[in-house]
Amino acid sequence: MRLTLRAPGKVNLGLRMLGRRADGYHRLESLFVPLEWADTLRLALRSAPGVALTLRGECAGVPEDERNLAVRAAQAFLAEAAHAGGVAIELDKRLPSPGGLGGGSSDAGAVLRGLAELLPGAVAPARLRALALGLGADVPFFLAPAPALVTGIGEEILPVDGLAPLALLLAHPGAPLATAAVYAAYDAGAAALTPSNAGPSIRALLALREEAGRARAGPIETSLRALVRNDLEPAASRLCPAVPELRKEIEATGALAVSLSGSGPTVFGVYPDVAAAGEAQRRIARRPGLRTWVVKTAPSAGLPATGPAGA
Repeated sequence: MRLTLRAPGKVNLGLRMLGRRADGYHRLESLFVPLEWADTLRLALRSAPGVALTLRGECAGVPEDERNLAVRAAQAFLAEAAHAGGVAIELDKRLPSPGGLGGGSSDAGAVLRGLAELLPGAVAPARLRALALGLGADVPFFLAPAPALVTGIGEEILPVDGLAPLALLLAHPGAPLATAAVYAAYDAGAAALTPSNAGPSIRALLALREEAGRARAGPIETSLRALVRNDLEPAASRLCPAVPELRKEIEATGALAVSLSGSGPTVFGVYPDVAAAGEAQRRIARRPGLRTWVVKTAPSAGLPATGPAGA
């Protein structure tokens, strides 16, 4: 049996760092929103043991061995299921890596949910979530990607209703920026950064957004700007000067809000519709290595795929 799955990217509409646990994991609060832009995976069970990975597409810098999260996810599932056979994975990469868009984590989540479909009942749902968290803080979200408030170290996921599609301009500077380095820089400067980063929680800002949604566009824009602030951005900006440069350029195009996604280096702007995002894409400066995309976010359950983001 062969199974094809989408592994969507995500942006963080706001990321608050709430401290570090004794085991080194960071507590966070963030609004995760999947994109209508995805990698594609094809899974096929095979009698031979082990995991065979084939990469296609935008593969520069993507590991083909056990460092790849998709491979590690398959190995973890097969070991938990005590399955004697193996699995072949064809991975067509579209999402940049690393990018702060969850590409590797999404691939891992897709592998776990795909193997759960191919081998029904082999791994209990609670164990599947535990396997996902063991692979990385973002992976549990991608077991069922939909707009959600994510807290704890990534394991507490609360679906968010009423979030319509958003039109985004994504800009990746082409410069490498490792997640571990960003977190280390954040930790090193946490004491100095805390006063400027202090602010309302994502829960409070979501309530503000819902209240603003009953008013005019001005309050919605104000709450959106407050919502998307990312506590990791100052650390990422120190490591990668292209991040603040891109922020300034995107702000100058009239974006409703601008932020770093995850640990970066992708910077995104939110626009009223796809046409406005496309015009902004044409306006930002061309520089070596810069890559840009106009994409839409996926809506909350029960909302149509079309909406404020336009066609």
